[in-house]
Amino acid sequence: MVHLYHKTKVYVLKQNTLRIDNLLEMCKSGDRRAQMEIYDRYHRAMYNTAYRIVRNREMAEDVMQEGFIKAFEKLHTLKDPEMFGAWLKRIVINGSLTACRTSGSQLTVVTDKELPEASESDAAFEDAEGMPDQLKKMMHAMKNLHANYNLILTLHYLEGYSQEEVAVLMDMTHGNCRTMLSRAKESLRKCLQ
Repeated sequence: MVHLYHKTKVYVLKQNTLRIDNLLEMCKSGDRRAQMEIYDRYHRAMYNTAYRIVRNREMAEDVMQEGFIKAFEKLHTLKDPEMFGAWLKRIVINGSLTACRTSGSQLTVVTDKELPEASESDAAFEDAEGMPDQLKKMMHAMKNLHANYNLILTLHYLEGYSQEEVAVLMDMTHGNCRTMLSRAKESLRKCLQ
């Protein structure tokens, strides 16, 4: 049990019982414990989101941390507290894409002949417990795809972005996005056979 003190109110936390809108209000006034509570609720999902894009543990950790910092700094711009999770995820995804671009990773259309061999060191920090076998197999196969294919499948199917949104995020035309998504699905289908 954790006690959070905010102005004249005392909030008692029992495993995520404080509503997100209350926590966000406390964060706006600089309450570090409220920030830590939000971090505890969202850090694992944000790390996994970043990792699926950057495919590097240290870079994913950095992107996730920077995402939280940016979110806490820009919290006053969030209009609907109930949308915090989606808003934070968008910040992390944008940070991941920026990290890929600045690290020299190219986000371009590739052919199957250009696909590199996958290495065991690229294993994601995924919580496999309770995950259906079919999904485990698909996630493992996605890790073996070229980074661009993995990225486009992740953004579209795992993160839920439309093709139009993926095209904007990856800085490509809608036609190129549709083509790359089709090639990525075909490549994944071959890996699963």
